[in-house]
Amino acid sequence: MKLNAVPASTGLSWVKLGVKTFFSQPLAMSGLFFMFMAVVSVLSVVPLIGTPVSLALVPAATVGLMAASREALAGRFPMPLLLLTAFRSGKDRARAMLILGGMYAGALLLVLGMAALLGPADGTPVPVTDGEVTPEAMRTAFVSQGMWVAMLAYVPVLMAFWHAPALVLWHGVSPGKSLFFSVMACWRNKGAMLAYTFGWVGVFILMGLVMSLLGAMLGGASALSFIMYPMVLFMASMFHTSIYFTFRDSFVTDEQNTPDTPV
Repeated sequence: MKLNAVPASTGLSWVKLGVKTFFSQPLAMSGLFFMFMAVVSVLSVVPLIGTPVSLALVPAATVGLMAASREALAGRFPMPLLLLTAFRSGKDRARAMLILGGMYAGALLLVLGMAALLGPADGTPVPVTDGEVTPEAMRTAFVSQGMWVAMLAYVPVLMAFWHAPALVLWHGVSPGKSLFFSVMACWRNKGAMLAYTFGWVGVFILMGLVMSLLGAMLGGASALSFIMYPMVLFMASMFHTSIYFTFRDSFVTDEQNTPDTPV
């Protein structure tokens, strides 16, 4: 296995492939993502250990969704058991994935801790009126020092864990080395990753405009809130569908593809 450099335009291709693959199996892909979010939500309410445990499962769920994307790309229906792919590939791979998950949980909690320490000293909450985010609320959020520190600190964390789950599961790379290779792959293909990021930002903005227009046509804020949640679910599922393609094209193996995993 070695790193593969791709042109910047490939980032937009990843976005297109994610959208196309999602719509080949929209119910399955959105259903799998919903199942993952439901498990995380339930775990998060458990006192003390709920949040760390739910965060530790993110890498395993990510590679499960990547496996589902590969199934959909091949024209097969992604089954729910794909979410457990990380724990059905042998004890060694499962242990490595849990270690990687623990590292992710620790890194993210550290970032959130930094944001909390550097947040507003007076603890003033973000003003929200009648359940709507006001311009004042947006200004308050964007001038928060803690938010900007968290965003900047999360970038290297995101780079380190972007490809790491697939490297651990599909190529047997150790958790520590997988973080290094993931950062190197993201940096080497930084043009494509930037195009990929801006491509999805454009898609999200476009869908936001569409939802606003639909809300206005159907009766305002109440209608918008009704259609917002399924649309957000679809958009998040679509985005996670595209992650597989960023990994597939960033590494080259002797087989030119990732090995099969049990379904």
